[in-house]
Amino acid sequence: MDLASILGLVLCFGLIIYGIINGENGIDFSAISNFIDLSSVYITIGGSISCMMASYELKEFLSNLKSFALIFKSPKVNTQEIIQKIIDLSNVARKEGLLSLEEAAGDLDDEFLKKGILLIVDGTDPELVRAIMETELASIEGRHNKVVSFYERFAAMGPAWGMIGTLIGLVNMLYNMEDSSKIGPAMAVALLTTLYGSMIANWLCLPASFKMKNFNAEEMMVKEIMIEGLLSIQAGENPRVIEEKLKSFLSPVQRKATAGSDDGGEE
Repeated sequence: MDLASILGLVLCFGLIIYGIINGENGIDFSAISNFIDLSSVYITIGGSISCMMASYELKEFLSNLKSFALIFKSPKVNTQEIIQKIIDLSNVARKEGLLSLEEAAGDLDDEFLKKGILLIVDGTDPELVRAIMETELASIEGRHNKVVSFYERFAAMGPAWGMIGTLIGLVNMLYNMEDSSKIGPAMAVALLTTLYGSMIANWLCLPASFKMKNFNAEEMMVKEIMIEGLLSIQAGENPRVIEEKLKSFLSPVQRKATAGSDDGGEE
């Protein structure tokens, strides 16, 4: 469970509520009712969801909607562990030959890495191995980008439908200028739809798309490490050279952490 996403969303909503109830005379919880308007909900939230639904097939729409839960999950990818696994495989290949990797592949959970190993064991040409792995990598990234683009479009729909609600509220207000009692409710719809639309974009959809982009970038980097590691194993490079090559993908902080864990293992 990723606490950053939970805390971020809860804090954002909490600060908005605090801004609503914190008046000149202190805390006033009754002010919350001023920011609840069903017409605004129907126009902004209902309109945004309906428009997104019209943009996708129903199955794809529901699948993308469910993917919001991904931002609450901690990524399972551990770059240091992957690098160590590749180093272990290179040691096995160096001592027992490439064919011995077939047995080692059976113990792997990562299907991408397992597929690469089996291609090597089958004697596939290195350039073809790279082409196959990079094609699958592009396919994975394409699927991820579809989900990211869903929330980016959703973020654009929120303010757009908020503006539609604002225009509806202003039109109603202008048609009822002679009745001052109707000006306030009409303006409330006009302003609240803009608020709801901004919250859809900046509280939910944009943070979700940013988080998914980060997850995607991390996963793509790990899979690129796998490709380089497997091709290096196939080329018969020294495990130490492979390790240094793969560590070049890491940030300086990650390299220090990896070096520290290596020292601890030797002791």
